Amino acid sequence: MAADRSRADSLRWTAQGTETFFGALATLPDDLLDQPTALDGWTGRHLLAHVAANADALVNLAHWARTGEETPMYSSPAQRDADIEAGATRPAAELRAWAAQAAQALDARLAELDEQQWNRKVRTAQGRTVPAEEIPWMRAREVMVHAADLGAGVEFDDLPADFLAALIDDITAKRSGADGPALTLTATDHGGTWTVSGAGDPAPVTGTLADLAAYLSGRRSGGGPWPVLPRWL
Repeated sequence: MAADRSRADSLRWTAQGTETFFGALATLPDDLLDQPTALDGWTGRHLLAHVAANADALVNLAHWARTGEETPMYSSPAQRDADIEAGATRPAAELRAWAAQAAQALDARLAELDEQQWNRKVRTAQGRTVPAEEIPWMRAREVMVHAADLGAGVEFDDLPADFLAALIDDITAKRSGADGPALTLTATDHGGTWTVSGAGDPAPVTGTLADLAAYLSGRRSGGGPWPVLPRWL
């Protein structure tokens, strides 16, 4: 967890992101959910099923934190993918209701955690062992970024600046030391700079917080010849 990202921040961003995501979703007619999104191979239905299933998976981690009973997010990566594919075939009204109910259930389960439980170690779908207080950050990331993926008028530029800076912190840490190019990133509207260790001499990347967050998460190529990045998550 980034040193300047508190649990309160993550809970606030989860609430803001949930409001942003479902506000955008409410403006999207059912027939447009059948259209492709910027995510390869996914329609709006797949995206909505993913956001719903993600909330259910994070409820599992909240249960793990509360009880100490190991409850993985998903039974397997293959099952996660199968659940998204199956969810995408549900009637639109049912799919919307699932996403909303799952989000509400996650909020309720997180509200039950006490200080000791927030510090209990759980395991992410990527196999990282983290304290349970990482759960709201994981959810904030999902609802904020996917609000922009919906194609319903929300862009990275519309997301809170402090969230974008925290997202850049998170992604640069994950990308450092992995397969990918070395980068030096500079925000024109923040004063922040970040580095990603990787192959070759660091490539300079300069843009707004929104530009940098979108680029690092694989959503925007930027205004110049920025290096191609491998998958983030």
